[in-house]
Amino acid sequence: MTTPAAPRSNAAGVLLRLAIPCAILVGGWFGFAELARHIERPPEPASAKAVLRSRVADVDVVDFPVVVKTHAVVQAHNEVTLTSQVSGTVVKVSPSFEVGAYFTSGEVLVEIDPRDYETALSIAKSQRAAAKSELKLAKLVEERKLRLIESNAVSQGEVDAASASREQAEANVALAETRMEQAALDLQRTKIVAPFDGRVKSKRIGLGHLAGSNSPLGEVFAIDFVEVRLPISGLQRRFLDLPEFAEDTPLNVTLRDAVGASEDALWRGTIVRTEGLLDEDSRDLFAIARVNDPFGRQSGAPPLRIGQPVVAAIEGKTLHDVIALPRAAVRQLDQVILVDRVDQTLLPLKVAPLWSDAEHVIVPSSVIPTGMWLATTPMPYAPEGARIEIIPNADVNATIADSTATASDKNATN
Repeated sequence: MTTPAAPRSNAAGVLLRLAIPCAILVGGWFGFAELARHIERPPEPASAKAVLRSRVADVDVVDFPVVVKTHAVVQAHNEVTLTSQVSGTVVKVSPSFEVGAYFTSGEVLVEIDPRDYETALSIAKSQRAAAKSELKLAKLVEERKLRLIESNAVSQGEVDAASASREQAEANVALAETRMEQAALDLQRTKIVAPFDGRVKSKRIGLGHLAGSNSPLGEVFAIDFVEVRLPISGLQRRFLDLPEFAEDTPLNVTLRDAVGASEDALWRGTIVRTEGLLDEDSRDLFAIARVNDPFGRQSGAPPLRIGQPVVAAIEGKTLHDVIALPRAAVRQLDQVILVDRVDQTLLPLKVAPLWSDAEHVIVPSSVIPTGMWLATTPMPYAPEGARIEIIPNADVNATIADSTATASDKNATN
């Protein structure tokens, strides 16, 4: 009768083994829930409200004088190559005929051995004297024949022959005088004379060298004034009254060194003419500016050298009733941010510039509504109608929209 008790004992053992892990799991869950219920969680901080800040500037209606700026290179208005028109040995070279040296008009720069040409001139003079003697004799013979023909002592043929001899003698005199003039001219050409006041660009011959006919001796350029060929674009031409004729009023232009820019080194000139065609590549029109006394020999100004790159500022037209916006306040070339003076809200606006340069963007006064300031501080975003905090001019450290300081002050108060 003991056999049925064994199965019941085994079932109870299995249930006991299952109950222990379940009890542990249930106890752990209740313990975790109790602990989690008593953990203190810090309150979430209030989200900081971003405040846009910017400096502002007044929007004033002004008359703006346009100044067109362009770049160019200084060039000589008259540059020539000195050549020898006669051949011979160079016997004298002036100290003024050195690279960079100054010379004056009419100064002898190079002299070629003149002895051969002096001899040729003496021969030509002797030939002219002989021709004149022959002409004198021919005239006497002709006059005698004309007297004798009246008495029929000579024939008409003899008279005609005497007249022909006189005409031939006259031609010989004219030829002799021409040869003498040529010999004198060749002798004069042994002295190479400066054609104008100028400077020496290059020198190709020296003392003792043999100069051939038409051989180059050096290059010189005039120094009374220089010219600057200024490229003017189509947009720039709208604001300039460029002279087209000799009687037109010249435009004032100021030149500055484009390499070593200095406020002290400037030269003033005038635009005297324009070229008659546009550049094939850029379609620019070239205006010719003239600067007198470029090397400052009379004025004492710094020298304006040939080949020097310069920046030219040309006085243009004056734009009336416009607003000159600071270029730094214009975004993406044509967008500005305005601030309402009353409620200090933002108004983004797109403008169409009339003119712009490195410092200003010029717009018509009609495009800017009245009662507005111009926001001059860069902002990451500027929604229309958003309120803005004006940065006082003395607050030089605030440059962009600043929300951190405002949020920190609010948290400290709470």
